[in-house]
Amino acid sequence: MTDLQTLDAPSVHDFDFFAGDWTVRHRQLKRRLVGESDWIVFGGRTTTRLMLGGLGNIDENVIDKPGGAYEAVTLRLFDPALRQWSIWWIDSRNPALEPPVQGRFVDGVGRFFGDDVLDGRPIKVRFIWSNITARSAHWEQAFSADDGRSWETNWLMDFERV
Repeated sequence: MTDLQTLDAPSVHDFDFFAGDWTVRHRQLKRRLVGESDWIVFGGRTTTRLMLGGLGNIDENVIDKPGGAYEAVTLRLFDPALRQWSIWWIDSRNPALEPPVQGRFVDGVGRFFGDDVLDGRPIKVRFIWSNITARSAHWEQAFSADDGRSWETNWLMDFERV
């Protein structure tokens, strides 16, 4: 990707900005989809590498959550025919491949949506990548229990390049 390329047309280079080492400031709601307003703040580290000629990337995370650190991996794959990304999260606390979110970047903002289950009920999941620069990026996760009519943001990550 050229210097902060305009991300109007989804491409294999959308996540090139993320290659390398990052420190992370996490903010996470204590509980999700219950009207919670208390946030937990903690740190972490991420290392991302590109693979498959840009068609994919993988990041390894150390999440220093109070009560115990854990590791996680994100796998992203680009489908050139659909011009969209699929993103999977794998967490060492429950090592299974969670359902992916899918989407693309438009005007420098990545929006990704998927279906999942929380406490036995179906939910919608949304990831947003924004404020991307050469040295920083912002990610957020939101859940919806009403089929996407309303969203509760429950996890924020601010990345700073090491």
